[in-house]
Amino acid sequence: MNTQNAARSHALVLGASMAGLITARVLSQHFNQVTILERDTVTVEPQSRKGQPQTRHLHGLLASGLNTLTHYFPDLPEALAANGAMVADMAESMHWHSYGGFRQRFHLGLNAATMSRPLLESLVRQRTLARPNVTLRDNTAVKGLVTMADRVRVIGVEVENRGTSTHNETISADLVVDATGRGSRAPQWLTELGYTAPAESEVKVDVGYATRLYRRDPNNPLAQSWLLSTPEAPRESRFGGLFPIEGDRWILSIGGWGGDHAPGDEEGFNAFVRSLPNPDIYRIISTSEPISEIIPHRFPASLRRHYEQLERFPQGFLVLGDAISSFNPTYGQGMSSAILQAASLDKILAQKSVAPELLARTFFKAAAKVVDIPWQLSVGEDFRFPQTTGPKPGGVDLINRYVAAVHRATRFDPEVGQAFLKVMNLLAPPTSLMTPAMMWRVWKANRAHPHNTPTQQRATWKKSSATA
Repeated sequence: MNTQNAARSHALVLGASMAGLITARVLSQHFNQVTILERDTVTVEPQSRKGQPQTRHLHGLLASGLNTLTHYFPDLPEALAANGAMVADMAESMHWHSYGGFRQRFHLGLNAATMSRPLLESLVRQRTLARPNVTLRDNTAVKGLVTMADRVRVIGVEVENRGTSTHNETISADLVVDATGRGSRAPQWLTELGYTAPAESEVKVDVGYATRLYRRDPNNPLAQSWLLSTPEAPRESRFGGLFPIEGDRWILSIGGWGGDHAPGDEEGFNAFVRSLPNPDIYRIISTSEPISEIIPHRFPASLRRHYEQLERFPQGFLVLGDAISSFNPTYGQGMSSAILQAASLDKILAQKSVAPELLARTFFKAAAKVVDIPWQLSVGEDFRFPQTTGPKPGGVDLINRYVAAVHRATRFDPEVGQAFLKVMNLLAPPTSLMTPAMMWRVWKANRAHPHNTPTQQRATWKKSSATA
């Protein structure tokens, strides 16, 4: 902790979801006191809050996110496993149908964790609040920023306490970090203070999905696998994911792009699952007991706010996580992106040479570098669908034709599969898939195995179970 720097006495983090929790953990190393402000009630046990409608659905924590969380919370993987989550080599435990067949399994050396989002957040919250200089105030709604008279520097926030007696107060701070998610009011606050709101990039995808929980038989041959079905766009538009989570449960999320949404009624929901090219997802849930209602969710568009382009920004204020960029959730990048942004902030704060007036500019440029890759990956994939609209990167159609060949090659060549998973997990840049040696392997695999239709490649239960 930096106790010598008077400008680092108190930090406020707005929002107690994953981005806010990891940010508070990072700031605890650089500030004497860190306070997390959360609008909703926070319970000790794992539980979705009112302001977290998406936490009840399937979530993915990429290897880069898990590795970074483990750096800050070394016992987290063991705690996840002790609470019933599955922590295993992600390539050995995948049962992923895509582009006409199943991706080949292999040893990757990178663990993935499958669990409910509330469980993960509760474990991270426990460890963050165990820091002696971190506190959480729930039922506290932030009404706006408080600045110096010249509005050059943010010096705190005005809040409304929603406890037994409702009242407003001002909380002073040397740094305020907005981690309130996609609904962040930072652009509005900036304009009210006379600053320019960030430019936005919006890519409309019209994704809709639905989720249900089932009891999981631990004796099922695929009980320790995560099952996925992703479409060969634009001919297919539906996806489905069935992941093992704590409490001997499966969590199933199904949906599609461009308005091809999963129905919310029992018959329609099951028919949608049956239509997925990965037949094992339906085989499992058709013999498993459903233990929740069907929960719908819509995601109309990916949104990126370009704070890195602003020429003026108030000192003592930062924005992080989904408040900067909210990705299509079907790719599972959101939590890992926020975690990596917080890690970038940690490195910047450790550089005592970064002056307070340069902190925002330095951080937003670093955060933009973190966001660039998942944004490029998700937007590129989304533009496979003709219904997708928004700023389309140049050359994306040509790149997508090559990436389609990569997808097909992962069914046969584990080295291509390894390179693909490293990019997907934000551990390698997309250009690593385009080296001469990798392009040769992709071409060779596609030539040896001409593209077949999914009906020719559908695995039987017996065959897929044998590979589990």
